[in-house]
Amino acid sequence: MPVKFYWYPKCGTCQKAKKWLDEHQIAYEAIHIVDETPTKSQLKSIIEKSQLPYKKFFNTSGKKYRELGLKDKLKDATEEEMLEYLASDGMLIKRPLTVGKDRVTVGFNENTFEQTWI
Repeated sequence: MPVKFYWYPKCGTCQKAKKWLDEHQIAYEAIHIVDETPTKSQLKSIIEKSQLPYKKFFNTSGKKYRELGLKDKLKDATEEEMLEYLASDGMLIKRPLTVGKDRVTVGFNENTFEQTWI
């Protein structure tokens, strides 16, 4: 079963991750994270599968994140509120988001990809 690879084609980190997947012949379904932003229920499932904190899924260096003042808002936000934000705009999600049957990686780190996807 191919992994789901949520990415933004203009993102350099996403391009590196995609190249890595191609070089290692990892089957994936590329999904444009802005055109097909994961729903709240999809995100909840992905986050639970990852066992990472909800805050790890935010693109904290993004323009949208700063515009919305999320640095301060997330301090007291509930998981439900965080899901609302993430599902509202794909640019708020840290990318690439790579999702397998029982594994998830957020962002791209070559060592993490090696340990997770090979």
